[in-house]
Amino acid sequence: MSPKLRFKVFASRLLRYFFQGLLILAPIGITALTLYWAFVTIDNIIPKEIIPEGASFSFLKYKGVGFALVFLLIIVVGYLSSSFIIGRIFDLFDHLLERTPFIKYIYTSIKDVFDAFVGEKKKFDHPVLVQIYGVDVWEMGFITQTDVSNFGLEGYMAVYVPHAYAITGKVFMVPKDRVKELTNISAGEAMKFAVSGGVTNI
Repeated sequence: MSPKLRFKVFASRLLRYFFQGLLILAPIGITALTLYWAFVTIDNIIPKEIIPEGASFSFLKYKGVGFALVFLLIIVVGYLSSSFIIGRIFDLFDHLLERTPFIKYIYTSIKDVFDAFVGEKKKFDHPVLVQIYGVDVWEMGFITQTDVSNFGLEGYMAVYVPHAYAITGKVFMVPKDRVKELTNISAGEAMKFAVSGGVTNI
């Protein structure tokens, strides 16, 4: 084998090994960086610059303490909200924010998104196939409203279709006979399939 051919074979193998390594390390690295970013962001909610030296609460400067305190605060609020009296106070504050001009649009939008994913009124738990652009073309989506007659559309429902490789999506009002519910896969599997562009096996 000539030196030139040997070099081509070596370069080809090197490139193949590089992409194999990339396929293994890229998902791990991106996941680790995302978790690190989330950790640092939450940990820095308590600004460490304002804590004076030698203060009795100077332990707040240590890495991870802010994250632990925020995590603990969330658990405490969740626990207190289950109490009848404290729960009513939270409900009153929630009602106030929902009635405050301008703030109510921001607050209710964010609240509805969180409720859709982790609240008691989960919205993305009904995966479907929906025909939008053609009779023989199906898209993966999730039913968010089974009745949209308040928009003047009788016999229609609202379906959210997520975009691939993004956290965005679009809502479509479609006739109910163009929606096929998926009962053989979970909502999580359906979301993973849609967001991955259909490359994930389910």
